Amino acid sequence: MPAIVIVGAQWGDEGKGKATDLLGPHVDYVVKPNGGNNAGHTVVVGGEKFELKLLPAGILSENATPVIGNGVVVNLEALFQEMDALQARGLDAQRLRVSADAHLVAPYHQTLDKVTERFLGKRAIGTTGRGIGPTYMDKVGRLGIRVQDVFDPSILRQKIEGALRQKNELLVKLYNRRAVDVDEMVEYFLSYVDRLRPLVVDSSRLLNDALDRGETVLFEGGQATFLDVDHGTYPFVTSSNPTAGGACTGAGVGPTRIDRVIGIVKAYTTRVGAGPFPTELFDEWGEFLQKTGGEFGVNTGRPRRCGWYDALMARHASRVNGFTDLFLTKLDVLTGIDEIPICVGYDVDGKVYDQMPMTQTEFHHAKPVYETMPGWSEDITGVREFSDLPQTAQDYVLRLEELSGCRISAIGVGPGREAIVQRHPLLP
Repeated sequence: MPAIVIVGAQWGDEGKGKATDLLGPHVDYVVKPNGGNNAGHTVVVGGEKFELKLLPAGILSENATPVIGNGVVVNLEALFQEMDALQARGLDAQRLRVSADAHLVAPYHQTLDKVTERFLGKRAIGTTGRGIGPTYMDKVGRLGIRVQDVFDPSILRQKIEGALRQKNELLVKLYNRRAVDVDEMVEYFLSYVDRLRPLVVDSSRLLNDALDRGETVLFEGGQATFLDVDHGTYPFVTSSNPTAGGACTGAGVGPTRIDRVIGIVKAYTTRVGAGPFPTELFDEWGEFLQKTGGEFGVNTGRPRRCGWYDALMARHASRVNGFTDLFLTKLDVLTGIDEIPICVGYDVDGKVYDQMPMTQTEFHHAKPVYETMPGWSEDITGVREFSDLPQTAQDYVLRLEELSGCRISAIGVGPGREAIVQRHPLLP
């Protein structure tokens, strides 16, 4: 049975939760391998909307065991608030399993995130302020606190003391903030021990054993390709690797075990936070996409920047991740537009690129080169067969497929979990 990776092909918010939710009933484990509570999924089930931040979208499936992998940074307060909210709505959140090797977000990470952004001024990245970047910095700097550490109070105290020796110097002397008390931090983490203990596992062993038994594992990537710290629009990126390779390191599963990589791509493009965005719209069409598509962040409520479909980005994402399939979402949002532009090239100081340019400077100065496709006015939210879509909608999808370097196997035509047109099976 397969191991399947779901990856965002743009700057996030492409509808990965919808794809995960579609496959959830057919898989045994759904794994979140990276990120934290800085990336949200919105899933509509039976007309009921669920906004998930830290939990894998697979938690909405009765059949799948949801797993938070070692590559995730976990805010325990946010985790249990989210679990409690789901349980209040009649869902069993206790099925969740959390890697003992995942790193923990401390309150001082959130403080540092916010004060650092303010300190950067015009050079601010546009983070969510959730402490994700500072937690990953401590992980790489070997000052981090892992889930397993909360079960050993002596080790926990030593690690917090080591981290705060540096953090308090920064907070007090540079940012004019109050020093963080070690005892308070130890108490904070120990207060979650009893609730956390039943959830914690060796996630690498759990998932590899499942694959050995012939069970199906789905890896649900947070954020997206162009927020990847290595392959994204650096420095306006996240602090982890939300590309297909990151799913392996973030879950402890080898790359030879991956059978399929599904890229999620919106029928247009959106971005939250700062950074270059060649197809961004500042006119009534940008406002149309934002309002019609409900383009507001799950976590922060921030309006998303909106633009037309960027085929160069999609082609680059296909190459970096090795997509086997694309899942095109929100096609219905384009209904009513007479002529739909597609970005097929970049003009950088008179030189036209048909691939992503090598440098950030070139990308920052890129002006989109468009071709247009005729639109459609028919309501497509009830369509379930590709041949039943308006011909112009079919032509648009086929052109995106040609430009993006990967087959489009599924199409989202509405917000509900059932509003999907499948062209090719997503399960091998």
